[in-house]
Amino acid sequence: MTDHIRPQPGIMDIAPYQGGAAKVAGVSDAIKLSSNENPFGPSDKTKEAFQRAVHKLHRYPNTDHASLRQAIGDAHGLDPERIICGVGSDEIIHFLCQAYAGPKDEVVFTEHGFLMYKISAMAAGATPVSVRERDRTTDVDAILKACGKKTKLVFIANPNNPTGTMIGLPEIERLARGLPKQAILVIDGAYAEYVAGYDGGAGLASELPNVFMTRTFSKIYGLGGLRIGWGYGPQAIIDVLNRIRGPFNLSTAQLEAAEAAVRDQDHVDRCREENTRMRAWLAESLAEKGVPSDTSTANFILARFADEAEANACDEYLQSQGLIVRRVSGYGLPHCLRITVGDEASCRRVAHAIGQFKGLR
Repeated sequence: MTDHIRPQPGIMDIAPYQGGAAKVAGVSDAIKLSSNENPFGPSDKTKEAFQRAVHKLHRYPNTDHASLRQAIGDAHGLDPERIICGVGSDEIIHFLCQAYAGPKDEVVFTEHGFLMYKISAMAAGATPVSVRERDRTTDVDAILKACGKKTKLVFIANPNNPTGTMIGLPEIERLARGLPKQAILVIDGAYAEYVAGYDGGAGLASELPNVFMTRTFSKIYGLGGLRIGWGYGPQAIIDVLNRIRGPFNLSTAQLEAAEAAVRDQDHVDRCREENTRMRAWLAESLAEKGVPSDTSTANFILARFADEAEANACDEYLQSQGLIVRRVSGYGLPHCLRITVGDEASCRRVAHAIGQFKGLR
């Protein structure tokens, strides 16, 4: 960087996002429980669709994502015209900030919310506003109190990451109806599929002009490596976002794999059921070992330790045992470790190791 070539103000103030670790030095077969990935991966139908796409790699993908949007609409009972697809839900979040927030505007989110809300807000030149939670749960009254004439976007993840907690749809509706008239409520439903009977906010996004929902194929669909997400909301917002979306932002392989995935809801149901079973087992097992957690509605639990020192010591011990979990000090939770709900063998192994750690202290 020189005195003459400079980025936009605020860009260098952004702390780069750091994903969950994937390797442990000296361990070749480490178990990764740090990124909330589906331990069962994508469905067989999804993998077959991806393999077929190999024969079309020389062709440009379609630009309107019509077939995938129709499949998403069929699966969720939504109007395909009000759906936009992106490179993970991260890109949709970035579109929203780029389109609706800028210098002198404010973007509101909760204190333990997804780090990309702050990053995307700052990239757009807007001011990020972090709001306190109540017992690691979204506090609607606190959010409403923080909003004002400068508020353009309000992000909540429901279920939330990294806490796993969620609030009910009536509370979300109260939030939406109580926002300033120029503000959009964005409901991040990345983990919505893990909650049986929950629409992720789709009903509110269908009914209210200031509600938008984002979703992803990275979690329960097991497609984190392909980066596919989507958003749904008022037609007016979709029309704006499509003006800044790149025409070829998703490849043919992404589009066809995602379409096969969303049409295979049997796989989704099986993964949800197994996650629910092992999540309850893991939380109970750790609680018996003196490591509590809030009731999680996602595919991870947030294990709480006495202090940051104990959490870090436990993480180091787990790494020595070939187990990778996620430190969440960057989310304001230095005394916690976020542990993905893996398959049964992985859950039993991490619970056993934490028990050994507690016994060693």
